[in-house]
Amino acid sequence: MTASTGPDPESAVAADSEPDLESVARAIVLRQLTMAPRSRLQLSRKLAERNVPEHVAEAVLDRFEEVQLIDDAEFARMWVRSRSQSKKLAKSALRRELADKGIVLEAAEDALSQLSDQDEESAARDLVQRKLRPGMNLSDRSERDKYTRRLASMLARKGYAPSLAFRIVGEVLAEAGTLE
Repeated sequence: MTASTGPDPESAVAADSEPDLESVARAIVLRQLTMAPRSRLQLSRKLAERNVPEHVAEAVLDRFEEVQLIDDAEFARMWVRSRSQSKKLAKSALRRELADKGIVLEAAEDALSQLSDQDEESAARDLVQRKLRPGMNLSDRSERDKYTRRLASMLARKGYAPSLAFRIVGEVLAEAGTLE
């Protein structure tokens, strides 16, 4: 039929696939970073999911680290600030989340150092106080024990140590005047 006016895109990809894979990888990483901050491991997993060869993914991720668009230590600090305020998670839960995201222990501990034991206790206290309902009749010991277990379990799911959870629940219930 008619001659094409430019280079055939399929032959360009076949002849020079590395730069094309890199541009695809860069586009994936940029799209991920515009949605939300991500750790290097999260981005690496996304690239693997999109069948980007490992050597191409590593090269692209290395370059993004060089220009400081990927910074796991800063990501960890931001993650801890955000999740401790919004979800009131304890340090142990945050530590697990950071590990799942590929943050090395040293960077995770540095990020967690932002939270004091006082911050953690205050967050636990706030959680328990928010769950208290006016009219909760806790004069019956079995009812009081049931609510104590439920509140302590809620704190445990958020990563608080059992001893801290039961202590905070007891203090909050005592302050609310529900214990005799």
